[in-house]
Amino acid sequence: MGDNMTSVTEFVLLGFPLDTTIQVFLFVLFSLFYAFTLLGNGAILGLISLDSRLHTPMYFFLSHLAIVDVAYACNTVPQMLLNLLSPAKPISFAGCMTQTFLFLSFAHTECLLLVVMSYDRYVAICCPLRYSAIMSWRVCITLVVICWTIGVLLSSIHLVLLLPLPFCISQKINHFFCEIMAVLKLACADTHINEIMVLAGAISMLVGPFSSIVISYMCILCAILRIQSGENQRKAFSTCSSHLCVVGLFYGTAIIMYVGPRYGHPKEHKKYLLLFHSLFNPMLNPLIYTLRNSEVKNALKRVLGIEGAL
Repeated sequence: MGDNMTSVTEFVLLGFPLDTTIQVFLFVLFSLFYAFTLLGNGAILGLISLDSRLHTPMYFFLSHLAIVDVAYACNTVPQMLLNLLSPAKPISFAGCMTQTFLFLSFAHTECLLLVVMSYDRYVAICCPLRYSAIMSWRVCITLVVICWTIGVLLSSIHLVLLLPLPFCISQKINHFFCEIMAVLKLACADTHINEIMVLAGAISMLVGPFSSIVISYMCILCAILRIQSGENQRKAFSTCSSHLCVVGLFYGTAIIMYVGPRYGHPKEHKKYLLLFHSLFNPMLNPLIYTLRNSEVKNALKRVLGIEGAL
């Protein structure tokens, strides 16, 4: 096996092995999606910063979700676009490990942020009289710090287990970025522990949090149904539906990728699913919150000076 190992200094990302014309088309399309992601999430951050009516815990958490989405896209999309134009261009070993670490950090952080956002909605609807006391700014900042800290620490564990592995002569990663399972396939050593840790991390960060979100929204639904005012019911449904759409998109694709059956899902299908997870989700999130949330739409009108136009 020693002849098959080498001191790896770079990897080649295979990306999407398609016809050159299609690759150029995808480059243009994905560039537009990337621009929309940056503009959409940037607009959300700008609105929350400029409009004092959005200086609430709910939008404080949403601003951090927007930051994570921008970071998500910036970590993977530029390299993918570069590979579409120059498929043979390699990524350095250090760059690949950094990309893996950052992707996992942002993914873990987003998992926890979505849980915190569901808790915020639970308190707002089920305990409205105690909302200000429970969701104080000190508590909100502490929760966000915990989300980021746990995300970085868990990713560090995966990185520490990944770095010592020897890699085979084959340096071609069958993915559009340095996804951890794709990188592990190139190792010339037993990666059983690494794979167990990835699965354990996926279960703890996906199944557990998703279950808590489902339980919290069952309580929220019961509380909404007890509201007498139809207007207040619609407002409660409006703020919750946006978050539920984001939760469904994020957790749905992530659970299929990392917790679903290991067989019956071709690798190429999972690659495209992860493309949706890392590119389309961050682009769709600001659209969902803008189109389905009246407070964000009203804030946009106020910032643009067209509040009384409609």
